[in-house]
Amino acid sequence: MQVAFKEWAVVVDALERGVQVLILRKGGIAEEAGVFRLEHDRFLLFPTLYHQQHEQVVPAAAARFDLLRGEMPGPDIVRIRSFAEVVASWRLDSLAAAERLRGQHVWRDEVIADRFDWGGELAIHALILRVWRLPAAVDLPLRPEYGGCKSWIQLAVDVPVDDATPALSDAEFALRWRMVADAVEGGR
Repeated sequence: MQVAFKEWAVVVDALERGVQVLILRKGGIAEEAGVFRLEHDRFLLFPTLYHQQHEQVVPAAAARFDLLRGEMPGPDIVRIRSFAEVVASWRLDSLAAAERLRGQHVWRDEVIADRFDWGGELAIHALILRVWRLPAAVDLPLRPEYGGCKSWIQLAVDVPVDDATPALSDAEFALRWRMVADAVEGGR
């Protein structure tokens, strides 16, 4: 697999540990009109410290952030440990809809509100991901083309995903998926 999705390292960690199955995405400055588009339904998770700040996540995630920062391989290396498959997605057209997902992700409320209001589109995308942990982490050089405020990148190498294991059991994942779907669809 060569397609990767950039996300905060603390969020990737939460996905890999099964703490959350949800990501919320607005879009990056480098994306067309700053609008997120679901370009791929399977991708590697590319953890980054870019724009990531200790104060923007709930206290438990902030504590994990401190640990993760110390475990990062260095400023010129990215460590890929997992891939994801999108199993459901919604475009949330109200902040209230995004707020109903409180407790199912590690972001603070203010971060969600700021992302919702940023740019010309008053909406945010919610994606449920089934995450798979690779049998061994893959360290890759951090190339210049991987930088910038964008969601999707094409890696220079193919990362094998055979023998990956799910972050959550089928039953646990189904339960978590239902909780997110109920929160999103409960407001309709």
